[in-house]
Amino acid sequence: MRIDLPYGRGVIPVKFDDEVTDVVLPRPAETLPGTGEVLAAALRDPIGAPPLRERVRRGDTVAISVCDHTRPQPREPMVRALLDELHGVRDEDITVLVATGTHRASAPSELRAMFGAELAARLRIENHDCVESAHVDLGTVTGLFGGDVDVAVDRRWVDADIRLTTGFVEPHFFAGFSGGPKMVTPGLAALHTVQQLHNVARIGSPDAIWGVVEGNPVHDAIRAAAALAPPTMVFDVLLDRTHRITHAFAGELTATHRVACATARQIAMQPVAQRYPVVVTTNGGYPLDQNLYQAVKGMRSAAQVAADGALIISAAACSDGMPTGSPFEAQVLSGRSPQQVLDELAAGADVPEQWQLQVLAQLQTRFRLGLHCDGITAADLSRAGLEPIADVAAAVQAALADAGPGARVCVLPSGAETIPYVKA
Repeated sequence: MRIDLPYGRGVIPVKFDDEVTDVVLPRPAETLPGTGEVLAAALRDPIGAPPLRERVRRGDTVAISVCDHTRPQPREPMVRALLDELHGVRDEDITVLVATGTHRASAPSELRAMFGAELAARLRIENHDCVESAHVDLGTVTGLFGGDVDVAVDRRWVDADIRLTTGFVEPHFFAGFSGGPKMVTPGLAALHTVQQLHNVARIGSPDAIWGVVEGNPVHDAIRAAAALAPPTMVFDVLLDRTHRITHAFAGELTATHRVACATARQIAMQPVAQRYPVVVTTNGGYPLDQNLYQAVKGMRSAAQVAADGALIISAAACSDGMPTGSPFEAQVLSGRSPQQVLDELAAGADVPEQWQLQVLAQLQTRFRLGLHCDGITAADLSRAGLEPIADVAAAVQAALADAGPGARVCVLPSGAETIPYVKA
């Protein structure tokens, strides 16, 4: 059996033994014909809200939130669909905000690739910066598991007459699902707000996991924070394995996101009959496999069906390293054991972007983690507590032999886009 694993901008072909291999993929979904027309239809018949064109007036200022360069959002057709509905609004009154959260800014070349040359030149497109951007203090959300959240959001968003989020909904490894309120907080939030939303207590909850929204302490906090600067309308899509649009949703924040999540759950959540001693996963290729920070997501997807002590092999190009020069890289290469990391975080250590480090350390205490990549040296992988995997097929064969007779391997070609679970 040959399986092409998405890797960077291409694939790596890997041969597996048919008799001991289970392949788990999302349910097939048809790509929408006439994408522009379908996007327009969603905006003109929104869920729980009037159509957008009935809500805008000449002279209104508009802020549009979009995903950053690490996400495969189809920004150009989505933004064009919005522009068609913003009758009377001048281009100079529109600001497109790249919802970076704590990620680096999207570079000019990346913005042109994300929006197309014409829109990139036509519109004011600006990166959010969780430290440098001007933020508005909106108050404190109280009564949440994990403590209060002091909410500060980008002023360009808060001050706009019309606020529109665009994104795509897929299962998220600790927030339940992406899209919806995440395009406000953490996407456009100040650093202290992001850190509080993703604090140690919330990330450490067993309910902070794929596919859970209500009762997920991370998503509950995100939703409550976003409600202090809610979008006029949300506009989300679902994507297939090749990042083509399969569904479109628009409308009021909570109702629309609930419908989108229910649809995404049916597609992505796939049952298996057992836990495996070996699981092979990916991050779905570019753009999500640009660094180790993001590759943690595919690893946690694999953990859903991995037996304790299993070998999880991730194929992620990591063209941007861990990313190189990031606080995450410094922490991962510090030489501390995963348990030391978790103990220090539990004791209140102030660590930038602690959530990804925390999840990685959690995985490392339960599994062997291997990474096939070109962007990180074998020496640095070993320093990070990861096994360098030069040959995926050979590593799988060796691990199955060690596991003994009857051992099987689970392959997740779509990685974080597929969420397997063991059927009770």
